[in-house]
Amino acid sequence: MNAPVLRATRRDAIATVVITAVSTVAIAGAWFTADIRGAHLDSADTPVTEVTALTKLPTSVDEAFRAENKNPAGIARPLTAAGLTIATSESGARALNADGDQVWEYTRDADPLCSAGVAWGKVVLAFKTGRGCGDVVSLDAASGTYADTRSANNSESVVAVSSNDRVGTVSNERVELWRSDLVRTVEYGNVEAKQEAEHQPHEECTIGSALTRTELLAVTDSCPEDPESTFLRLQKTSPEDSRKPEITKDITIDGSGARLVAVGQNAAAVYIPGESPRIEAYDTSGKKISSTKVEPAPDLVDSPSPYAPATADLPHHMTWFDGNRLYLFNPATLKVERVVEDALGTGIGLGDRLVAPTRDGLAEVDWATGKIRRTVKVDRGGYTGPVHLQRAGEALVEQRGDEIIGLR
Repeated sequence: MNAPVLRATRRDAIATVVITAVSTVAIAGAWFTADIRGAHLDSADTPVTEVTALTKLPTSVDEAFRAENKNPAGIARPLTAAGLTIATSESGARALNADGDQVWEYTRDADPLCSAGVAWGKVVLAFKTGRGCGDVVSLDAASGTYADTRSANNSESVVAVSSNDRVGTVSNERVELWRSDLVRTVEYGNVEAKQEAEHQPHEECTIGSALTRTELLAVTDSCPEDPESTFLRLQKTSPEDSRKPEITKDITIDGSGARLVAVGQNAAAVYIPGESPRIEAYDTSGKKISSTKVEPAPDLVDSPSPYAPATADLPHHMTWFDGNRLYLFNPATLKVERVVEDALGTGIGLGDRLVAPTRDGLAEVDWATGKIRRTVKVDRGGYTGPVHLQRAGEALVEQRGDEIIGLR
């Protein structure tokens, strides 16, 4: 018996037309509303070859280039990667070589840049959409070509947080970190549209600061049940379930307003304000391992919340600029070992010396003694604000206000 022959009827034809039309409208609508529709990428023709990095402070420097650089909240230093300087704006970012020439550029028409970071040889850019600061793209630093993307709900107002291993955002409500493929590894705080109840242990608390390094995420928050205390939460950057934080230690700090200023692999340091300010460090067991009386920190007076400290790593120290002076911490214990009183911001390590911006120029400081060995003059044209230094290949790059200046 032969199978019946199926013939299309007029009703089938009409249904096909309707389905096709609806699908076309849906696809077009998705394209027109997609965040990526307004993106523009001008990548490098060929990836740049990273030049040999500067290893010692020159005897003199001159201005090689100047560019606008409006870093998102939480970023004090110039962003650099693959020997390039990453100049940011409200619409995106562009990479500049040591002469200030553009290598690549990524911008969006409507979505403002709200966070950024560099890690894994990539530049990570987060844009604000109708879902908060949660539309993220990573680009190969040397070429500007696409690497990874993610899109999820996030807070409206955030500050950047990053390490060599993670990039993420911090707000008063929540912290989240992403790994190299932009998959979220942890979220902590008051999470919107949570999939499971009771995963977040302190969602009623207000986050004041967060820092991360390797497998440690440190967060300070304040909670309604004890407003006169600050809580330091030490937790894993990669819990078994990213939606459920694994807090290894809860530490209660006497006094409100304590903020993180340094983090190591096994310790975290907080600045505690008050009549007699101090910096205290705690290890991952919760033990206080150092306490140092310090001067009041201008950077923390009426600072936005959450607080994003101006930090930088040296070969043998972690550093924090408090608005008036530069602190050098022992990397293991986070005990304050040196204070550079004349610094205008964070510096870099060149050879076996710290190079820090001062009013006179760039000071070469012996980090073992804190003594200034020599100073290279820099003409800043009357600029008197904070100056944060970075290295991009053979260039030194200063952040002055909303500008970056390349020095060679």
